[in-house]
Amino acid sequence: MKLTDLITPECILAPLQATEKQSVINELVTALADAGQVSDAELLMETVWTREQTRTTGIGQGLAIPHGKSESLKDMAMAIGKPADPIDFESVDGKPVRLVVLLASRPDQMSDHIQALAKISRLHMDNDFREKIYAANTSEEIYQLLVDNEAN
Repeated sequence: MKLTDLITPECILAPLQATEKQSVINELVTALADAGQVSDAELLMETVWTREQTRTTGIGQGLAIPHGKSESLKDMAMAIGKPADPIDFESVDGKPVRLVVLLASRPDQMSDHIQALAKISRLHMDNDFREKIYAANTSEEIYQLLVDNEAN
């Protein structure tokens, strides 16, 4: 599985307009809806937000991976948002978030969903990649970093 199979450049928002957790999730789900990836954006927003309230998806080192499952998706999809300024996501390390990767899948894609979450986490553990993505200023730069990483 390639992360670039799950995302298109128009689903990368740099910078995000939102400045707090719930509005970040809503903005990213709206990007997926605008790209035709989800037919019921409200349902997906509610699903992801409900999941977020049970346990933060701010995994540390400036990354949050809010996620959820919904029948309203055609297939697994991803949206990335880079806040203009780091935001509080109640991360496990207490540090603000510099990148948000929203992952959404259909309920029958449990294995693929877990594999994608793991791949995002592993990629973020690469210090060089993490610093490059934090330094990126545009959606195109972020997308190209993903493409280049998968080519190696």
